[in-house]
Amino acid sequence: MATVSVAPYLIRAYHQWMEDSGLTPHILVDCSKAGVVVPNPYIQQGKIVLNIASEATSALVISNETVSFKARFDGKTQTITVPTSAILTIYAGENGEGIFFEVEAQ
Repeated sequence: MATVSVAPYLIRAYHQWMEDSGLTPHILVDCSKAGVVVPNPYIQQGKIVLNIASEATSALVISNETVSFKARFDGKTQTITVPTSAILTIYAGENGEGIFFEVEAQ
């Protein structure tokens, strides 16, 4: 039996804890990974920081494979898709508390 990655479970847990604590969850994404769909103008040095707070997103789904949601960039709603393997960290914007994930080879 193949081992399932713990990362999506930790992402969901940290997201819920941050929301319950009144903190703003952000994810740092490695945009070089296959399947990342984010607005290109906001990518810096191959990475992007996304606010995944309930107030900043709609239709947020954190599945075992991807984090997906709708968010507004420059006044336009865009659908964002991030494979969980592309998430480098989830952290609270207010204090930086969170967790880093190991980078998986493509």
